[in-house]
Amino acid sequence: MPYTPQKPPLPETPEQLRARIPGWGADLDPADRPAVPQERFDPSASGAHWDLPEQQPEREPRERSIEHARLTPVFGTTLPPRGLSGAVRRYAYRRHGEGKAAHWLLLIAADRIDVAEHVVRSFATTRPDNPLTQTGIKAEVTHGGLRSRRGGRPDVRHHLLDPVVNGAPWLAGAAAVAYAARRAIRS
Repeated sequence: MPYTPQKPPLPETPEQLRARIPGWGADLDPADRPAVPQERFDPSASGAHWDLPEQQPEREPRERSIEHARLTPVFGTTLPPRGLSGAVRRYAYRRHGEGKAAHWLLLIAADRIDVAEHVVRSFATTRPDNPLTQTGIKAEVTHGGLRSRRGGRPDVRHHLLDPVVNGAPWLAGAAAVAYAARRAIRS
C-alpha cells in the first residue's frame, strides 16, 4: 500500500511475538518510553488533503523497477532514455532488480555510452567539444595543476591518472579515426 497516509499492517501482533520469542518487548512499557505521545497515529493530523497523491502524467515511457507496482506519483523527466544508452537502461530495469549488481553496472555502462553518444553528436554541430579545454587537461598545464595538489589534498595519489582517464578516450577515438582513414586511403 504505497503512498497512502495509513500505516502498513504489522506482520505479527505484539502478543504473537511475545508468545513466539521469549523476552520480546520487555522494553516496550509505554510508561518508560519518552516517544509514546508522538507515536500515536492520527491520520487526520498528517495535513495531507489526499489519500493518494495525484499521479504526474507520463508523456514519454519511463524506466520502471520490477520491484514496484507503479511509478512514484512524481518523477523526473529531465533526460528521457534514447539511443543505445536508453536501450541499456531499459534492459537494466526490465531484466534486473535493484538489489542486483548487474542492474547498477548496466546503468553505469549506460552513462558511459551516453557520454560517448553526446561526444559523437557534438561533432555534428558547428561547435564540437574541445577535449583539451573541456576535460581539464589544458588547465593542468596552464593553471598549476601539479602545484595546486601540494599541501595535503586527498586526491594527490591519483593526480597523475587524471589526464590519462580524461584524455585516453579522446586518444583512443583519434587513433580509431586515423586507423579508419588509413584503411580508407589504402583501399
